[in-house]
Amino acid sequence: MTAAAALVFRFRVFIFVLLYLLGFLAPWELRGGHPGTLWLAASTILARGGWINLAAATVAVTLASLACLVLGTVLRVWGTAYLGSSVMRGAAMQGEVFVVAGPYRYVRNPLYLGSWLLALGVSVLMPPSGAAFFLVAFSIFVLFLIRLQERFRPSGSHAAPSAAPPRWGQAFLAETYAVAITLCFAVLAWRYNARILVQCVLICFGVSLVIRALTSKGRTGGV
Repeated sequence: MTAAAALVFRFRVFIFVLLYLLGFLAPWELRGGHPGTLWLAASTILARGGWINLAAATVAVTLASLACLVLGTVLRVWGTAYLGSSVMRGAAMQGEVFVVAGPYRYVRNPLYLGSWLLALGVSVLMPPSGAAFFLVAFSIFVLFLIRLQERFRPSGSHAAPSAAPPRWGQAFLAETYAVAITLCFAVLAWRYNARILVQCVLICFGVSLVIRALTSKGRTGGV
């Protein structure tokens, strides 16, 4: 793996955050007034098809987004429970051992798939053009990371014992953002107020950073 690739992997979280910011801000639309959200645009397109009215279309889009968030959160928590939060958050790739328990029995990259589903669910809160850019860029970056890890894995890699117990407590703490934003969406989406949900995204992300810092400090003995 090249030094540039290792650097990209090390700062992958910051790149994900940057992509989210560009999707929400859609700076190329600043001069055109408020562009609305993908939530409204998708609902309107469905309603124009004549199959359902706008209210029903809005509910359908909301349910689809919530389903993506729930499935994404399940995959993230499930995968992290078996992989371990320290490995999930690690700055360097670890390819000597690969997990074959939990979701890894069925999906090769459950964490990345979960992240993509979460991104798809949250994208309805973005402007349409911002969501389009975000989903394309996010997908390309995830595929890049997957390919990077596949190429990094040495030929002598072996499977970790499937009997290793999942660490659910660590997993829920490590996936605070995914769990919290899904709960917020499940409770508040029915107010159909994108501004409130965007604020929830920011708050949930901030809380997850605090928990990440506290748990990392605990693992390193307070250093």
